Amino acid sequence: MKKTLPVIITLVGLSLLGLIILQASWLHNLVELQEQQISNKIFRAQYNVATELSKELYNTNSVKIPKQLQGLNLKDDIFANVLKPRLVSHQFSLTEVKEMIESSLKKEDIKKINYEFAIIDNKNESEMFTKDFEKTFIDSNNRKRFVYNITDAGTPYENLGLAQRLEILVPNFEKQVWGSLIWILIGSGLFTIIIFAAFYITVRTLFTQKKLSEIKSDFINNMTHEFKTPIATISLAVDALRNEKVLADVNKINYFSGIIKEENKRMNNQVETILQAALLEKKELQFNTKQINANILIATLLDNYGLQLNEKNGKCCLELDAQNDLIDVDELHFANVISNLIDNAIKYSKENLIIKIKSYNNSNSFYFEVEDNGIGMSKDTVKNVFEKFYRAHTGNVHNVKGFGLGMNYVKTVISAMQGDISLVSTLGKGSTFKIEIPLA
Repeated sequence: MKKTLPVIITLVGLSLLGLIILQASWLHNLVELQEQQISNKIFRAQYNVATELSKELYNTNSVKIPKQLQGLNLKDDIFANVLKPRLVSHQFSLTEVKEMIESSLKKEDIKKINYEFAIIDNKNESEMFTKDFEKTFIDSNNRKRFVYNITDAGTPYENLGLAQRLEILVPNFEKQVWGSLIWILIGSGLFTIIIFAAFYITVRTLFTQKKLSEIKSDFINNMTHEFKTPIATISLAVDALRNEKVLADVNKINYFSGIIKEENKRMNNQVETILQAALLEKKELQFNTKQINANILIATLLDNYGLQLNEKNGKCCLELDAQNDLIDVDELHFANVISNLIDNAIKYSKENLIIKIKSYNNSNSFYFEVEDNGIGMSKDTVKNVFEKFYRAHTGNVHNVKGFGLGMNYVKTVISAMQGDISLVSTLGKGSTFKIEIPLA
């Protein structure tokens, strides 16, 4: 798992990178293609409008060559002076031309595009133009220009330089092209987000599985060591009981049988701890709640740790100041919670151990604190200490045993009693566990 995980992440990461590059290339080509398609459609629409205007202005019915000039081979400039072409502005209003353009664009399947247009005469002056035509014309970097002459091949005006022209300007052309692809871009973005989310979930799952695998290995190792010691002790005691000298001495028989009983009890407790963890996971742990005085229970339980405190050359300061200590809890499980916290304070201690146990209350809750000056915890340990099977790295403290179930049990029990537990700890300086339980 340790070797394959980096390989999997690298391969998936390269795949994502390749997919993003391909998608970026596809989008670039798509935008270029869309620009070309829109340009072609605008040009065709412009051609259709110019043709329609030309038919109205330059047809033989509306403009006739005088009889006296017919058949004469006149120069272009003389011909131009004789024939006065009709102007678009004389025949159509700005609104009518705009409607023609709109209709032609719609036929080309361009339903929504911002544009400005103008009719320019043969002297390069504007006959008619929309409001922002000049402003758009100046902004040559962002707009796109479409120009088509309003003339009809075969008319007397062909090649005379008299033709008017229709100019269409599309402001922010590239931006409008991107806007026409908005739903494709949104879909592409969502697709990319989904892929990244899937990648994130996959990697997180892999790391979670790796962590669970490590926890499982640690749990099996801890369990093996926890059972190995009592089994070895029982085996030695059984071997001793087979000795004839021991069998002849009743006191020795009682001594070794007592060892077997104690070690058997110890293994039963360990099995019970594991079974209790299974019940917690299935949420099948039974609670028999009743009203108790928490201060009395705390003081009673503390008396059981006198010997351990003496062995550690430690002391305990008791400050049970809660005026109202009546809480509605399961006495057995709450006692186990208190015992777990005191036991951990002693186990994870250093020289000159000092434990401070406090209680106080407000109008709604009873508070209980266990503070020690032990080895403390790192930020990572504080974050994970209540997780099932989690075992903190204890540095040089090698005599601390367990399955990593105690703090998870404490958290579960307190939560079941509608309470809350918090932890403040500094590595090398000690820890403070704080429990809040609603008053009865």
